[in-house]
Amino acid sequence: MKISFIVLTYNRCDALLAVLRSLAAQCGVDHEVLIADDGSSQAQVDMLYKNCPAFRCPVRHVWHPDIGFTAAAARNLGAYHAQGDYLVFLDGDCVPGKTFIAAHTFLAERGLFVNGSRVLLSQRLTTKVVGQSLDLLAQPAVFWLKTRLQGDSNKLLHMLFWPWSLFRVQQGFEWRGIRSCNLGVWRSDFVAANGFDETFEGWGHEDADLVLRLSHFGVRRKNGFLATEVYHLWHHENQRSQASVNQRKVLERMKTSLVRAQKGLDAIHPDAAVKITTLC
Repeated sequence: MKISFIVLTYNRCDALLAVLRSLAAQCGVDHEVLIADDGSSQAQVDMLYKNCPAFRCPVRHVWHPDIGFTAAAARNLGAYHAQGDYLVFLDGDCVPGKTFIAAHTFLAERGLFVNGSRVLLSQRLTTKVVGQSLDLLAQPAVFWLKTRLQGDSNKLLHMLFWPWSLFRVQQGFEWRGIRSCNLGVWRSDFVAANGFDETFEGWGHEDADLVLRLSHFGVRRKNGFLATEVYHLWHHENQRSQASVNQRKVLERMKTSLVRAQKGLDAIHPDAAVKITTLC
């Protein structure tokens, strides 16, 4: 199968480049990378084009104008232009661990989506990653033990590896731990659900809504712990004024059998003001 990695970004090219460096070390000819850009400035785009690492697979930058926080729309655009059978969504501040691609490939299974996990990094360690190009994939166990003791990471479970499916599959919808910053789903299932729902405004819960609708479609959740970890770089918290509104919308939809997004992939117009640039 061909896997498309869809990386959401917005005006944080230094973090995005750390993510791309990790992907470049793991991607092969059966992959592609789409940078789903939610309207980054020209200066940030220029930095990306100048410093993008070399890949063995195609890399495309899909940009749309900045009209506010429209992560769902940016991700949908990336998926719309993807050519893979399987889609893995990533955030541009989540550096994939060294088993990330191999684990997602192994765990992909029809009728299931993979909900990945993350390791939170401190502001101090994040500065080293983005400012000094610290290679997290090359760090030994003693490095991670030290970072945990110093409070620069929130867990050590990423040092373990559980390749099997036992204990991973869940029945029904569970809100806890859903993260679109690390999510693998079959393209056919994503299309059936009409992608992310763009009626969710501002930060919050559009990922839970997608998972709920996938559940209504019969797609079960497989957790990717101890295999698909990403290192979440520190940042100031996003404005969450719409979070409670979005949460209520998901809670209402839990009482229904809704599968398709109200506004999703089918709302994308071919003539929209979107710029697509091939980087590799």
